[in-house]
Amino acid sequence: MSDGANAAEPTIAERLSTREERIHVSIGAICNNNCVFCMEEDRDGRYVNNSAMTAERVRWILEQNQGAEEVCFTSGEPTTRPELPDLVSMAKGLGYRKISVMTNGRRLSHLPYAALLAKAGMNRFYVSIHGHTKKLHEGLTRTPDSFEQTAAGLASIAKLKRFGVELHTSTVITDRNLPHMLDIYRFLRQAGVDQVVFNVMQANGRADTYFEQIFPRYTDIAAAFRRFLADVGEPRPMAFLVDIPLCTTEGVADFNRGYVEKYRHFDLGDQANLDAARAPERAGDGRGRGLVLVTRQDLDEAQRDKRQACGTCKYGPQCEGVWRNYLKRYGWDEFEPVLGTPNAR
Repeated sequence: MSDGANAAEPTIAERLSTREERIHVSIGAICNNNCVFCMEEDRDGRYVNNSAMTAERVRWILEQNQGAEEVCFTSGEPTTRPELPDLVSMAKGLGYRKISVMTNGRRLSHLPYAALLAKAGMNRFYVSIHGHTKKLHEGLTRTPDSFEQTAAGLASIAKLKRFGVELHTSTVITDRNLPHMLDIYRFLRQAGVDQVVFNVMQANGRADTYFEQIFPRYTDIAAAFRRFLADVGEPRPMAFLVDIPLCTTEGVADFNRGYVEKYRHFDLGDQANLDAARAPERAGDGRGRGLVLVTRQDLDEAQRDKRQACGTCKYGPQCEGVWRNYLKRYGWDEFEPVLGTPNAR
């Protein structure tokens, strides 16, 4: 790519400032994997909350948010819900242009099912896969045969790409797979993946429970990602490092510095991670009665911190802060403000 083309690309701060809000619809009451880092450690609470997302409530959510850039079916394992193809069709009928699912991909190994979702309107698949080998992936999912089924799911979606379907993956970074970024990337790209996302763990749920066993330091993750970019041998690798403080990733090309989308979702009032004072103004009505709106910003404010020095960082307006559970273990030593003119949101 020419220098002129690079200069024309927006910076990571500009991309963060202009990102659109996504709608998350939590429908997976159960999950057929058992990942060691799962942020949804309260399986009973998830079952209650996501089982309550009836077709009527889902329609209310979709109607309330028409015009959003993307609707994503998520939480637990959405493909365990028999109604998923119907919900996708509902979203398409309401005019959503980008309809996606966050999935472990195992059920997609059945090509007719994957095709059914695509025919209903699903046009982006985010498939979670955490290693390039059975041993690595299943050591993290703790589920026999999950690697073969997820890999077969990738193959199914790759066959559907000619119909306009996008295939993205999410690899949650742990101490175990951090040394294997290059192998994982090459394996996934050869499987037809459009974008390979390396997700840094959220320091809650099981990632907090097993923190000392699996959570690398941010600076070690950033250093490994820089080495990966240097070794991959591509001028523009389709790999993105996501959910890590930007001050730790200086030196990484802005193109490869990813971010977590802004999103909003709805939970049952008694299950929501939301300040009680905000709940009344966020309450649904009509067919959405019993639900409350929760945003990504709510979750960040509840579980992340900034310190005074962060106010001098040029990324200050975009930075969500650092997980408190991470700071309890490692402190602030890794985080140095990046001097420069702050970018407005």
